Amino acid sequence: MNGAEILVETMLASGVNVCFANPGTSEMHFVAALDTHPDMHCILCLFEGGVTGAADGYARMSGNVAGTLLHLAPGFANGWANMHNARKGQSGMVNVVGDHAAHHLKHDAPLQADLDGVARSVSHSVIRADDPNQIGSIGAEAIRAARTGKIATIILPTDTAWSEGDAQPVTAAAPKPRHLPQDIRIKAAAEALKQPGAALLVGGSGLYGENAETAGRIAARSGARLLASFFSPRIEMGHGAVRFGQMPYFADVCAKFLEGTTRIVCLGEVPPVNFFAYPGQPSTPEPPGCAIDRLCYPDWDIPGTLDALARHLGVDGSETVPRIEGRLPELADGPLTADGIGRALALATPEGAIMVNEAVSAGAAIWPHVDLAARHDRIKNTGGSIGHCLPAALGCAVACPDRPVFAVTGDGSAMYQVQCLWTAARERLNITVVVIANRGYQILHHELQAQGAPAPGRNARAMFDIEDPLLDWVALAQGHGVPGRRVGTEAELAEALAEAAATEGPFLIEATV
Repeated sequence: MNGAEILVETMLASGVNVCFANPGTSEMHFVAALDTHPDMHCILCLFEGGVTGAADGYARMSGNVAGTLLHLAPGFANGWANMHNARKGQSGMVNVVGDHAAHHLKHDAPLQADLDGVARSVSHSVIRADDPNQIGSIGAEAIRAARTGKIATIILPTDTAWSEGDAQPVTAAAPKPRHLPQDIRIKAAAEALKQPGAALLVGGSGLYGENAETAGRIAARSGARLLASFFSPRIEMGHGAVRFGQMPYFADVCAKFLEGTTRIVCLGEVPPVNFFAYPGQPSTPEPPGCAIDRLCYPDWDIPGTLDALARHLGVDGSETVPRIEGRLPELADGPLTADGIGRALALATPEGAIMVNEAVSAGAAIWPHVDLAARHDRIKNTGGSIGHCLPAALGCAVACPDRPVFAVTGDGSAMYQVQCLWTAARERLNITVVVIANRGYQILHHELQAQGAPAPGRNARAMFDIEDPLLDWVALAQGHGVPGRRVGTEAELAEALAEAAATEGPFLIEATV
């Protein structure tokens, strides 16, 4: 076998059977190897940001890792932003990036650049595979690392890919056990949570499934406030889900939300920090004098820490866990608003749905309604680099083909990755895309004011608004093979959501507000 074949078989032997790809000439031998291994599900994305964002969404919902296939340094760089989002969300992925053959590097060909440097800027590990006999062990180690929430990048030079090797594929070993905080620290945190003003800030796998139930019992037993970050990677929402207090996005609102908090115990989450600095305001939202206890880092043993904390608190299962009490709204008359989008979405959300959220400025009005809908998973943009929603929805739909996926995004954000509509159509993925057509990057108007800048003039408005010409999202969707409909009232949106649910494959709704 050549190096490319060894790597593909190593991936399959290790349970990695999905590869999101945008290949080029330097990856042709790897493409040929994929072609001869039909067990690998290969998914073409028309831009590398779609590749990496889809791998992120896949990891969050499958619990496994996906491979990505990228082309040289420029291709890797095109996927960098959504790799950054994945890194912030502890989503593991294995990147395979082709490079020029060793003897070709000295000629500085047009596509040659500092691939190693670009890769290291966002990857936890970068390994250059220069020997086909080592490619199996390199691939297995990369997969092992990715399964602990790491970005692992394998640089595969063309001559390594085409060269024959004597080595056999390798099955990746189980990841090393994650670090568990010292018991004395967990005991101290348990005592601290009993004190007035204490809060438990939970992240990662602590926000869904049995781990969330344990967190809820801890909060009930200790009396501590139960919190989650605004940009949690994945959190269960809707009727019956454990109720976490989600910290608001805006710095001043978040500071008010945390008033009276005397200690924050961070378990699987980093300490709260404002997204940006603002004149005259602190960088972090907690009250002055509030103690921050980093009990368990995001890449440590979150379930083990929760269980140990529960044991020290005497949790016995009799606790009344704080839960979301569902409540469905009624539709209102009149032109569509962000509130109206929330009401219609809440009514259309089935049990077990996956909601991918990149409704930045409109989200404050939308999600309070959807929070009270049927129980579902919510995926958020953990790194803040926009253009995450559509690719992440692809990955979620591939990971969970039996669950309906909703991609709720602003029009400005969606234009970053509009090519993902084509992939959704090609793969016939069950995704309902709701594009909030507010004709601009509306969040920037708020940020301009928050920074103390003057009211926007002609130049500022031209950089914030996308009104001339107007984007035709129904036409854009149809051009990518996705049926679509434009709506301007809540009743029309409800009808369109019902039509989307009855349509096989993706469906796009342009919601004009």
